[in-house]
Amino acid sequence: MWLICGLGNPGRKYTNTPHNIGFAILNSIIREYDFKKYKIDKSKEIFKGSINNKTCLLCKPLTYMNMSGSVISEIKSFYKISVSKIIIIHDDLDLALGKIKIKIGGGNAGHNGLKSIDDYIGKNYKRLRFGIGHPGIKKLVNSYVLKEFNINDKKEVSKKIELISSYFYLIFDNKSLFLTKLVSNIKKN
Repeated sequence: MWLICGLGNPGRKYTNTPHNIGFAILNSIIREYDFKKYKIDKSKEIFKGSINNKTCLLCKPLTYMNMSGSVISEIKSFYKISVSKIIIIHDDLDLALGKIKIKIGGGNAGHNGLKSIDDYIGKNYKRLRFGIGHPGIKKLVNSYVLKEFNINDKKEVSKKIELISSYFYLIFDNKSLFLTKLVSNIKKN
C-alpha cells in the first residue's frame, strides 16, 4: 500500500494559493483515478483507491501545513506503510512556477510542512516538488505563499496539475518517464 499526501492548509481562503498546491494536485488525482472517501476526521481526509494496480491512500492533513508530520506518522504506523512507499506533494519556492521535480530525501529548504514530516518519519520519503517561484525577498515569503494565484498563473498551474494527474501512474516505477511525459506535453501546449 502507498500513502500519497498533498500538503496544504484547510479552509476556503487558502484554496487557490501557492501553499495549497499539494491539495490541488491531490484533488485532481482523486478525480482522475476515481478515489473514494475513506475516512474523515478533524485532523485529516483520507481517500482510498488504486493507481496502476497499486492500492493507495491519499491524504490531506487538516492540521495546517506546519503540523502535517503527526498525521502522516499516524497513518504510516496504523497501516504499516514503509517510508519508501510515501509520496509527499508540496509547493517549492526554489523552483520556477510550474517546474516539477521528484526527489527522495534531502533537506527541507525551510518548508515548515516538510520540517514537520522530517521530525516524525525521517527524510527518506519521495517528494513531488511543484515550483511556485520566489517573491525575491525572504520577508515576503509568508504573504506570497498565502496569496491567491493571479489569473495567468492560475491557468498555467491548472494545466500542469491536469498533466500530473494524467501521468501520475508512472511515478511509482518510472519517475523519469513521468517527468518526460510532463515536459513533452507542456511543450505541445
